[in-house]
Amino acid sequence: MRNKIQILSTISIGTELAHIAGEHNISIDEVPFIEKEDVVSDDLQKRIVELSKQNITAIFTSANAINAVKKLLPVKPSWKIFCIGYQTKNAAVDTFNEKNIIGIAYNGEELGEEIIKHSSVKKIIFFCGNQRRETLPEKLKKNGIELEEIVVYKTIEKPQIISQHYDGILFFSPSGVRSFFSVNKMNEPVQLFAIGTTTAKEIKKYSQLPVIIPGHPDKEELVQLVIKHFSTIKSF
Repeated sequence: MRNKIQILSTISIGTELAHIAGEHNISIDEVPFIEKEDVVSDDLQKRIVELSKQNITAIFTSANAINAVKKLLPVKPSWKIFCIGYQTKNAAVDTFNEKNIIGIAYNGEELGEEIIKHSSVKKIIFFCGNQRRETLPEKLKKNGIELEEIVVYKTIEKPQIISQHYDGILFFSPSGVRSFFSVNKMNEPVQLFAIGTTTAKEIKKYSQLPVIIPGHPDKEELVQLVIKHFSTIKSF
């Protein structure tokens, strides 16, 4: 019987995706290297309640931001929503309505272009984490769009030493990459996977090993890419 391919995921990917991988003789260990924590303050709650009564245009670049805001909303607002990625879009649809989603992209650069196309957008509220990237805010400000940033969650790095050898490692954010490499080094060949180009660029700061990226920044697509990659290796 073939030995199972051993994969480390640096976040929790859920039982469904782990099961899909298992059907292809791939075992995925989930070891979260970051945690998300909602910001809790009276000022934040007051501001979101105020905004819930207004017809604002908002940006969400992660489902974490949507979930944090959802807890503070007294009503379902009629906001216009721009977001990054299908996971974020799905969370936005659950929290608001699909008709409220007016733009979606796969990264900050693309989302900035999408927002700029909507010439009526003069001001936008960016609900984000404390480690948000500069690409999107800089692009909007350069194009004369007023931006209010509201930090609704914090990313906390949780480094853990990994002693087991894995055939592949999955990374999902630059902060997860930094957390992992703060206490671990690549001493043996291992296939690295990144959810997107920004995460892949962060990996390159710590390792020269090849990095595989899916066509879209999606967890399910990344797992399917892992299955496809290892199914082509003879030893598998």
